[in-house]
Amino acid sequence: MSIASALGLDRPRVRYAVVGAGDITQRAMMPGIEHTGNSTLTAIVTGDPEKARVLADEYKIEHVYGYDQFDALLASGEIDAVYLGTPNWRHAEFAVPALKAGIHVLCEKPLEVSSELCRSIQEAERASTAKLMVAYRLHFEPGTLDAISRIRAGEIGEPLAFTSCFGQMLDPANHRAEHGLAAGPLFDMGPYPINAIRYLFGAEPVAVEHAVATRQPDSGFGDLDDTVAVTLRMPGDRLATFTVSYYLNSIDSLIVAGTKGSIHMSPAFGYGEGIEQNRIVGQKKTHQTFKATDQFGGEMRYFSECILHDREPEPGVEEGLADLRVVEGIVRALETGERQELPPFTRSRRIDPDAQVQTLSGVTPPEDVNASSPSRDEG
Repeated sequence: MSIASALGLDRPRVRYAVVGAGDITQRAMMPGIEHTGNSTLTAIVTGDPEKARVLADEYKIEHVYGYDQFDALLASGEIDAVYLGTPNWRHAEFAVPALKAGIHVLCEKPLEVSSELCRSIQEAERASTAKLMVAYRLHFEPGTLDAISRIRAGEIGEPLAFTSCFGQMLDPANHRAEHGLAAGPLFDMGPYPINAIRYLFGAEPVAVEHAVATRQPDSGFGDLDDTVAVTLRMPGDRLATFTVSYYLNSIDSLIVAGTKGSIHMSPAFGYGEGIEQNRIVGQKKTHQTFKATDQFGGEMRYFSECILHDREPEPGVEEGLADLRVVEGIVRALETGERQELPPFTRSRRIDPDAQVQTLSGVTPPEDVNASSPSRDEG
């Protein structure tokens, strides 16, 4: 056996372009690509020439493109897949032509800012030989998958209630504070508790019972609702509540409670540190900390395996649509102040905890190039 074979250097690798080089791409996705073992970073697409030059040098990226050259990249033969780290409302803009060109797509959540745009992506995927996966990294995180397995096994009985608080102190200079609802906490942070509600209950919300948004006078955000609180009704008259905010000291937790016990996770949605569980079953209390993993590298490794072995990835377009269905119901409830029934939705596939767990070791994020952390206390 050659040294290259022994080290796994001659294994097939999926060639990726990263599209959009903001904070999440630079700090979380790019550092983990090479240690996936089945993926390699070949190209970068950004509108910032200085950012492109520095990152291309740091990561030995061969091909650099501007956004207006995206079609040329797709036709170049230099890549097999793209990772979309653009703002939420620019996902379809790049996903649809990529899929039409037979290029696989790993798209950050939310899939788009409307179900109509999600369906345009879905139509492009159905007509394509390429695959699309939404980057719900927690679908591969060991502590999250452990909680799902425990609930499915009946450990906490019938799950009846969910509550979550997820907040950060957003820097008013960050672009998220400048693009209204589509970049606000509901679209940016809301998919995390919404997705958690759906995968922990194993069911789809049937109604938005109540939604309220507030603006704190000292936030500095101008015309932006900085905090949103929501109550969802689940099948069987179960309830799920969550609050997301751009004006809270960092908080990241959830509790799912059932007829026999409960699971409290904190952190529940973040990356860079291990997920912690506090469980109560009957009168017995248990604490467990799961080792931090490279959640971004892990999800890419899984997606690349799907590409290399022609398997359909989970989560796919359907998962993105399922969350946008709920987000749009919340928007209607905010606009009308009234309860909103949600259109029927059947999920044909759910998380497989045994097949999806990823345990890549964590990576140290580098310094950002012309990008900064969204949180004012970290920037």
